[in-house]
Amino acid sequence: MKPILFTRGVPAVESFPAEELAEAAATALARQGPALLQYGPSPGLPFLREWLAEWQGVAPEQVLTGNGSLQLLEFLCLVLVRPGDVVVTEAPTYDRTLTLLRRHGAEPVGVPLEADGPNIEAFEQAVRKRAPRFVYLIPDFQNPSGATCSGAKRRRIAALAEELGLLLVEDAPYRALRYRGEEEPTLFKLAPGRTLHMSSFSKLIGPGPRLGFMLGPSELIARLAKAAEDTYISPANLAHGIAYEWCRCGRLPAQIERLKALYAPRLEACLSALAAHMPEARATRPEGGFFLSVTLPEGIDNAAVRAAAERRQLQLSDGRAFFPNGGGERFLRLPYCALTPAEIEEGVQRLADSVHDLERAGSAQLASK
Repeated sequence: MKPILFTRGVPAVESFPAEELAEAAATALARQGPALLQYGPSPGLPFLREWLAEWQGVAPEQVLTGNGSLQLLEFLCLVLVRPGDVVVTEAPTYDRTLTLLRRHGAEPVGVPLEADGPNIEAFEQAVRKRAPRFVYLIPDFQNPSGATCSGAKRRRIAALAEELGLLLVEDAPYRALRYRGEEEPTLFKLAPGRTLHMSSFSKLIGPGPRLGFMLGPSELIARLAKAAEDTYISPANLAHGIAYEWCRCGRLPAQIERLKALYAPRLEACLSALAAHMPEARATRPEGGFFLSVTLPEGIDNAAVRAAAERRQLQLSDGRAFFPNGGGERFLRLPYCALTPAEIEEGVQRLADSVHDLERAGSAQLASK
């Protein structure tokens, strides 16, 4: 039996534009070789920052590049966070962000996530009561749930940020991968003076170049660039220069369309398989991104399902890891992009068989009492 990994949210290897990047690498070294092989300014290569600024509609001094967006969040914590500080997040949220916050001594406070974004009453109560150092949100195709924040909730969050002087950190690595539905405005557009907008090319080109970027107020970007300089002097200029050359040649729009054509059927395959094999479980219905999530039936525990699934060569993530303040015992994240439709069908079948075995065992135990 072939192992199936419903664990990490990684891109499909067939999505990588390897031949185009090889061509871009040769051109980049020929055009900018000394700059790419030397130390550079800590905010990143100037020509890359200028390209990103034009693409995102900001000034170059509002752009910071780094070796992945998680590292940029690390710089933010180095600059702003002190032990005991509160950071408000969604619940569930990205588990690596929770790990990073705890490493810096922060207290993550989770706000329950609904199908259209955070519960806005709980969010308002949390930010008014706890005075967070910042608020961390993934508004588009959220990791791990797949939910997208509605326009109305985004506008309310932006208004609260302006009223209370909140700093919003908007993590948006999946935003370009919309398969259906209408785009909502970013928090950065709604509250540009109160928002740091983060994204990366890990889901668009591949994780290898380690190219993340952050947009925000120029004064705060400069402070984060100083933290970057004190950490690594400058980011990975060679990889960033190759990615820049690939983007400069106009490759990105076609790549995004290829990714949508590759991944949208995989999302539909996952939803169809869940409807066929486990209709009793509640699944989110994302409009894009890399993940959907499942709430297991009453009485079925994530840990027990993972153990049963391992016996069927199916690996699942621990749903509890995504919840900052406990919970997640019935939560499952299903990343579908790196699996073929046939693997998705087989994986969901194994998941359903594991759940149904546990249900039968539970019924038998009750009957024996």
